[in-house]
Amino acid sequence: MVAALLAAALCASAQSTPSSPASPALLPHVAVEVAKIAQKVLDETGVPSASVGIVEDGKIVYTQAFGLARVTPKVQAKASMAYPIGSISKQFTATAMLLLQQQGKLCLEDPVSKFFPELTDSRDVRIINLLTHTSGYQDYAPQDYTIPAWRVPGNPLQIVHEFAGKPLDFAAGTQWQYSNTNFVLAALIVQKVSGEPFAMFLRDQVLKPAGLSGVLNLNKDQAKLKVTGYMRYALAPISPAALEAPGWYFGDADLAMPVDQLLKWDLTLINQSLLSPASYQEMERPFVLASGKNSHYGLGMDVREEDGRRVLEHSGEVGGFVAQDVVYPDDRAAIVVLTNEEASEAASQIASQIAPLILPTKPSAGAQANPAMATAQAFAPHLRKILHGLQKGRIDRVLFTADCNDYFDATGLGDYQSSLSVLGSLETVTTFSAELRGGMTFGVYRAAFSGGATELISVYLRPDGRIEQLLVIGTAKK
Repeated sequence: MVAALLAAALCASAQSTPSSPASPALLPHVAVEVAKIAQKVLDETGVPSASVGIVEDGKIVYTQAFGLARVTPKVQAKASMAYPIGSISKQFTATAMLLLQQQGKLCLEDPVSKFFPELTDSRDVRIINLLTHTSGYQDYAPQDYTIPAWRVPGNPLQIVHEFAGKPLDFAAGTQWQYSNTNFVLAALIVQKVSGEPFAMFLRDQVLKPAGLSGVLNLNKDQAKLKVTGYMRYALAPISPAALEAPGWYFGDADLAMPVDQLLKWDLTLINQSLLSPASYQEMERPFVLASGKNSHYGLGMDVREEDGRRVLEHSGEVGGFVAQDVVYPDDRAAIVVLTNEEASEAASQIASQIAPLILPTKPSAGAQANPAMATAQAFAPHLRKILHGLQKGRIDRVLFTADCNDYFDATGLGDYQSSLSVLGSLETVTTFSAELRGGMTFGVYRAAFSGGATELISVYLRPDGRIEQLLVIGTAKK
């Protein structure tokens, strides 16, 4: 109720390449440790490159790139190069919405029916439900690999009509479930209310006032990227990955930028320099579900507390790239890591290992009960059989969707067989984590092999039991 009243009030009113020296700079011994962490994670994961940036005491103190921006022919990564930031783009869309609210042109409590009455239950879904992933609209892009549909140009309005035209996964405001569809619809609303193309409004009203430069829009600037994105089948060698075709990401994951520009963005959050204090309060306030449960998600950002410290965080992924952005607003600190291999944990590993170097170590909050866990755990024995088959280059295609069968083409099966078979016999498969997303159960599993390796496997299960995704996403830490 308090949140609703506040909202209503708002409506009424592998080798390193150093970058240019930063001033002030990170302490030399800390910079050495950061470099060791980044290079070690790249060596362990095989991810080609990472561009790393740090804010301390409200100032950019470190930007450095490690590894290869392109493997063949070799191009060294540089911190000045733009990397796609994936879903971190959602914060920019949320900011555009808040600007329009400050201008009195919309209200986050407005129903979607005010702008797109044809969508499912649009009178019950509010803008704030879109920005907090509590709308019930199904995710159009939960996969961590490129499905066939994304190889040809998409149309944001068609995407919204298809996925927000389906029955809701749950009544608006009653559950939290990540959905890219929400932010495509949000960007379309910005476009309709502002009367200009979304990309133009974002450029003129958000990016330029924030002082950002060198920002690319992947719907028109893909050719300007100097960094190549990569993928791999299981533990096979990497190969180039294709970015999604223009039109598939729109307000949800369409931006690319150098690491220092994303740090500048983090500074607008730390300094609260772009929006009013009331808007930042709304942006950073986690949505409370109808049950009274904290969703731990604000407007385009994860919001959590670690032993009294506020943390604003988001990751991002598009074809061939993964990014991680962590902001500690009260500590006036931030960590950004941009990498160029999809479905990899390298960015989050680097960021989490850097954090203790610039902040006191804080324990994470305990995990809450997860209704998806039972489904994921029940699937574990089936995954064991599937992995046995993949070690021999075989799968039962009846178990997989058309998208996943396309992923497991002859090259994919061959790479899975060659890289998994050398690990020895499969000993155990255990469920590591699970959540609901895109109308599916998303599970992460640990597969332990007799040779000593333990690999992380991500799986999307449809309600009918078929497999939409099965990826080896990296080696688990000991």
